[in-house]
Amino acid sequence: MKKSILAVASILMIAGSTFTSCDTPKDEVVNAQENVADAQKNLDEATDDYIAEIESFRTETNAKIDANEKSIADLKASVAEKSAATKSAYWSKIAELEKRNSELKTRMAEYKADGKDNWGTFKSEFNHDMDGLGDAFKDVTVKNAE
Repeated sequence: MKKSILAVASILMIAGSTFTSCDTPKDEVVNAQENVADAQKNLDEATDDYIAEIESFRTETNAKIDANEKSIADLKASVAEKSAATKSAYWSKIAELEKRNSELKTRMAEYKADGKDNWGTFKSEFNHDMDGLGDAFKDVTVKNAE
């Protein structure tokens, strides 16, 4: 008798702990909804950060492009000071700088946010091209200084 009471009590304790530790389907749904809401919030924050980064980069590069346009205007103004033999080469280099600067401006204006991986590639290539344009500006002013 003592053994049967002890066995029944043990079974009741195991069953009771099993039932109290399990979530009901309603609790599981609530937990899943909370997890989805948290994930959506994190996604929204990441998307906002991504868009803010693009806009910041766009602002920085537009400022650089505007500075390049000013430099091109300064180069054009200095053509009168060059010798006749140098002017033709100088004008062709200025035209090339204008073309490259215009292409960069167009690429930046036409960029559409289409994923972080593509953004990283675009940003890297754009910075490389922008640095190359900066070097080309230096080359024009150094090689043709008279």
